[in-house]
Amino acid sequence: MKRYVFLLVPAFLAGCGTLPQPFLGRPGPEGALLSVPPPPVLIVPPPQGALLGNVAAHRFASDLAQALVAQDVPSLVQPAAKFDWLLVAQAHTAADRVIPSFSIIGPTGKIYGHATGTPVAAQLWADGDPATLNAAALSAAPDLARQLGTINASVQQSNPLSLENRPSRVMLSGVTGAPGDGNHALALDLRRDLGQLGIVLVQHKDDADFILTGLIKVSPAKNQGTTPPSDVVELDWIIRSQSGAFIGKVSQLHDLEPAQMVPYWGDVAVAAAQQAALGIKQVIVNAIPKPAAAPLNAASHPPVIAKSPKPPAP
Repeated sequence: MKRYVFLLVPAFLAGCGTLPQPFLGRPGPEGALLSVPPPPVLIVPPPQGALLGNVAAHRFASDLAQALVAQDVPSLVQPAAKFDWLLVAQAHTAADRVIPSFSIIGPTGKIYGHATGTPVAAQLWADGDPATLNAAALSAAPDLARQLGTINASVQQSNPLSLENRPSRVMLSGVTGAPGDGNHALALDLRRDLGQLGIVLVQHKDDADFILTGLIKVSPAKNQGTTPPSDVVELDWIIRSQSGAFIGKVSQLHDLEPAQMVPYWGDVAVAAAQQAALGIKQVIVNAIPKPAAAPLNAASHPPVIAKSPKPPAP
């Protein structure tokens, strides 16, 4: 086929077969820099059993939510609603001290995790002293955040519909910016290579776990005195969640001659897609929560709570 005639250029051979591989080993440094797919929000209602007055209870709930947000656990202060996961604070007295405690509660009322806070002076607690309440929240937040992380990993691992237990579904929303037939050739080859890596390609956003977009930019090389002249070609593959949250990016950069892209990309598209697919697969693998040990002080089958305020649909 004519699309291959321009591409067998010795300068691009990599000592591995006859395909030119200018993108070999270039999946991009950002391929492993990812965000964990986002989870639901933890509701922190003002506690009714924490030996605090109404104003102090609201203040303590706010302190808890802010301390958890600082630990990358999205949290809101508001009354509980149906199907919410809750952090409920309580307290009891021991001599002249108050010992706060915290329970992670699911929609059915079942307790999935529990933590005991640092004892504080009973009078300061009863007075609703702001510094005392804030210190108690800050002290409890790291342990609660650790529990919530392992809780999330446990429920994802046990859910048959979770990404941990089925192939990832990706929609390639398009490839733009390439000269010649590059947009079509890169998309065609990339779909094939991703499928060979075990990723399911889907046509509709509602069916996808991740949305993939290819952005191609071609710029004249700074040194135009070369013969034949070359262009700088940058390929950026952007991976987002179904909700649009940024997950990761794979970047490829190389010099190509115009004749290697116009009118046909051919084997250059084959090589670029093969290497891009490896980087994209790594982004997706790293974005899937990993199995974790059983949570400390927590029961089995816990809720989904982790690191971002807006979850993608399954």
